[in-house]
Amino acid sequence: MKIRMVLLTAALIAVSANATDRPRTFSVERHALEQVREGRETFRYSTFGDESFWGDGIGLHLAIAGAAHGGVGPGLSPADALAAGLKVDLAALPRALVRDLVRGKVDLKNPAVTLELLKLDAVLGVTGIFNERGRITSIGIQCALCHSTVDDALAPGIGYRRDGWAARDLDIGAIIALAPRLEPFAELLGADVGTVKKVLNSWGPGRFDASLFIDGKAFRPDGKSASVLIPPAFGLAGVNLHTWTGWGGVSHWNAFVANLEMHGKGTFLDSRLDDATRFPIAAREKFGHVRADEDLITPQLPALQIYQLALPPPSAPRGSFDRGAAKRGAALFMDEAKCATCHVPPLFTEPGWNMHTAEEIGIDNFQSSRAPDGRYRTTPLRGLWTHTKGGFYHDGRFATLAAVIDHYDSHFSLGLSASNKRDLAEYLKSL
Repeated sequence: MKIRMVLLTAALIAVSANATDRPRTFSVERHALEQVREGRETFRYSTFGDESFWGDGIGLHLAIAGAAHGGVGPGLSPADALAAGLKVDLAALPRALVRDLVRGKVDLKNPAVTLELLKLDAVLGVTGIFNERGRITSIGIQCALCHSTVDDALAPGIGYRRDGWAARDLDIGAIIALAPRLEPFAELLGADVGTVKKVLNSWGPGRFDASLFIDGKAFRPDGKSASVLIPPAFGLAGVNLHTWTGWGGVSHWNAFVANLEMHGKGTFLDSRLDDATRFPIAAREKFGHVRADEDLITPQLPALQIYQLALPPPSAPRGSFDRGAAKRGAALFMDEAKCATCHVPPLFTEPGWNMHTAEEIGIDNFQSSRAPDGRYRTTPLRGLWTHTKGGFYHDGRFATLAAVIDHYDSHFSLGLSASNKRDLAEYLKSL
């Protein structure tokens, strides 16, 4: 009898423990899902209060509206906006407007249509602010501006969102250069407005220079733009550092960009920017010690990070690569080509410290010298096929995968044959 009682008591304790554990497990899952949803809203729609700069400060909304709608100049038509790489969210468009677009009944050369799209919150990464009379009074930007695109389901530049994809069509420099009040940039850089416009227009599609406003270096020693390619924001779970030159992880970079590049209102602390020799502008302006009266950024960082880390790399489209060649390329990747030495599957970067000197990878150190660690990150390769436009490496110096493979074949004296190189390229396209 005593043995039975002991067993019964143990069973009740076990049941009680399981009952206690189960709600905790469900709570974690529910919390994670809520964070992903909240982070998605932040990624797509939060301006962090940056409209006080882009609209109230430099007046970008005035250039978009045009003189006919209370702004300045000719305005920005949908055709010009699409040509500059801005994207339209098909899901945000009313059915009647979609029908008119399909039938060619929408005047895509009229800036008034751009304003209507902004009222619908249909332009990826851009929020127009309108008064009660329907006139645009300011404008803000979001993370999605540079790190989203669309699937072109309706037309080029008009489709359903693809969060995390690099905006390689976006000419953000040319768009900023439209603003009628660029004096804040000129004052920060110690240059005139004409020079600021020249620098912004030198970036080109799919490029941005986040370091310009901390070190003032607009061009490389060879005269080329110092801007770099916009990277994707998917497939970053498990990856140590998340920028070309390893400034920090997702949350650090979100805080850096939201405060210093997007000009939102928040808190950002990084004493590395106190180095006046390397970061003269940042040190002078105390960019490593930013504190807003009302912090609109920091409370949103946790969910934003979780959403970005949850974004999976998209699978390569069927028929976009030779499967037989890719299988042979996979074997080369792991062995003879030595790619997996650094691009360790399935992360395809180092699990741990994923940084290398310029000398190690056989390139110059211009861009790495603009970052605290003086190194380049080993780029994760999953979803590589989505961001081939603009070239490879941080600055697009290699136009094709073949050129990248040739570089490493030469730098590491691998002795790969022409067929080896083709197979390896097909494997990279399959990731």
